[in-house]
Amino acid sequence: MKEIERKYLVSDAISDVVKYLQSKKIRQGYISDIDGKTVRVRTKGEKGYLTIKGKSVGISRDEFEYEIPLEDANQLLADFCAKVLEKERYELVVGEKKWEIDIFHGKLEGLKIAEIELESEDEAFELPNWIEKEVSSDVQYYNSKLIEKA
Repeated sequence: MKEIERKYLVSDAISDVVKYLQSKKIRQGYISDIDGKTVRVRTKGEKGYLTIKGKSVGISRDEFEYEIPLEDANQLLADFCAKVLEKERYELVVGEKKWEIDIFHGKLEGLKIAEIELESEDEAFELPNWIEKEVSSDVQYYNSKLIEKA
């Protein structure tokens, strides 16, 4: 499956928006990160996931995600991941598109990133007023790189 995603830094104004939304706690780690190809394990709320992502080409990459038992995900995080990144995820529909807003914790406290998945790289969409700067192609904002600072 192909993932086409844009990523943005978010202003502090997002706090006024998400305070009315429910969030899901996410814990994630990386089993492998070689040449931009990653194998990630994640817990999101009460579910576990194993995700394999290919190398990014522009804002697109191959992605395969599988739900796994929560207990397995927690065991993989504990036994196979050197670091675990923690964040709260909020989902918000703007126009006709779903935005995922991540607010990071721990050493990444204060970092807020919004992502939107698209059908094509040139798809038009409404940009909310709480967006500050696009970082889709900035490797330092990939979760696989952010975890190094966690």
